[in-house]
Amino acid sequence: MDEDTRYEAVRSRDGRFDGAFFFAVETTGIYCRPSCPAVTPKRRNVRFFPTSAAAQGSGFRACRRCRPDAVPGSAEWNVRADVVGRAVRLIGDGVVDREGVGGLADRLGYSARQVQRQLTAELGAGPVALARAQRAHTARTLLQTTELPITEIAFASGFASVRQFNDTVRAVYATTPSGLREAAPGGRGARRGSPAAGIPLRLAHRGPYQAGPVFDLLEREAVPGVEEVTGTPGRRTYRRTLRLPYGHAVVAVEERTGTTRAAGTGLGAHPGGWLDARLRLTDPRDLTTAVQRLRRLFDLDADPYAVDERLAEDPRLAPLVAARPGLRSPGAADPAEAAVRALVGSAGAERLVRRYGKALDAPSGGPTHLFPEPAVLAGAEPDGSLGALAAALADGTLRLDPGADRDEAEAALRALPGMDPATVATIRVRALADPDVALPGPDGLPGLNGFDAPDEWRPWRSYAARHLLLERESRN
Repeated sequence: MDEDTRYEAVRSRDGRFDGAFFFAVETTGIYCRPSCPAVTPKRRNVRFFPTSAAAQGSGFRACRRCRPDAVPGSAEWNVRADVVGRAVRLIGDGVVDREGVGGLADRLGYSARQVQRQLTAELGAGPVALARAQRAHTARTLLQTTELPITEIAFASGFASVRQFNDTVRAVYATTPSGLREAAPGGRGARRGSPAAGIPLRLAHRGPYQAGPVFDLLEREAVPGVEEVTGTPGRRTYRRTLRLPYGHAVVAVEERTGTTRAAGTGLGAHPGGWLDARLRLTDPRDLTTAVQRLRRLFDLDADPYAVDERLAEDPRLAPLVAARPGLRSPGAADPAEAAVRALVGSAGAERLVRRYGKALDAPSGGPTHLFPEPAVLAGAEPDGSLGALAAALADGTLRLDPGADRDEAEAALRALPGMDPATVATIRVRALADPDVALPGPDGLPGLNGFDAPDEWRPWRSYAARHLLLERESRN
């Protein structure tokens, strides 16, 4: 998009581009999302930025009305396989906070200087600035949804000192941490989560969201002890355990229908919405990572407009897209777990949890265990395909983290014994959240006669497969 097209998106308050770019107003010093409902500024006063970090780095503070730091992430980073896309996914997972820029660069196979140069050239901000913007959003979330002391929030958000935390909050939100807490919906009397009750969250998505098929899939695949789905269709709750860098968590995500909202009043107005979640963390430093992994699991950063527009051009897919606009391709909350489950199946995964899963000290409801780590499985069952996969995951021969090179991961998977093409493709779709996988088989997808994956569906072939799978299920 050129700047004139971006301005038209702002003028029509087109929420399709929330997270894809940001605009700032030089006369007010504020930056916003494209769908901000405020009065449209004059074109000569507007500047555009590819990321919120770039806007913050240029001295602009976040709009309190549209909260641009809370938009869904750009779908571009899910699609791209280059170093910039991989870096953004890793930063979102909290790698810079845990390992620094050097750790990020090592994971990408580049020097720190090269990573800095490429990110700055394309995004207007380097890894430190991108991580700082993310810390600020985490801090706001904790301030406005929990009763944690402000000092604890500073370090839980990833800041090295309370002074750095205070300075960043003032720079980004033009207020103090105490002021930001009081500005929460409901003000001083707002109900906030306790460590025992969990942190209440709204996980935003752009455009329509087909929650039913996602919860159907999660319910069908749920591994007892690690996951459960309760309630009736349309009002279900998905709960699961998460192993995280500093501890673990139990999360509950609600299936919601009718959560769409008008993102504007102009011609570009569209529905958007959210999924309600509650997160019980043993260590609040894991908040950013946990949220990003949930977003990958529920495919909340997808661009349903781009997906649906491309797939609807195919005569066979057009009626399926019309019937299920905004269909998602779920990923995984734990890539290593997803790979093991793809190999051994649901019954095999349940057996592994019973034998080797780590029991929670204070379980809540159905989820009572963490899925066993690859190192544990490699030691307990070293033989066969499972042992080979677990060992490769444990020693780093196979990487499935958000910054992994998808082609290299596929090559490593194919080199393991017992890895058939269908299993490899499933791991690529779920563990690596690849939106463009053509599932193998005599017909492209087993049991779907005449299915193939033409290049015209790129880069959304994973979504095409989801549509065709659901079509087959509806006929059976």
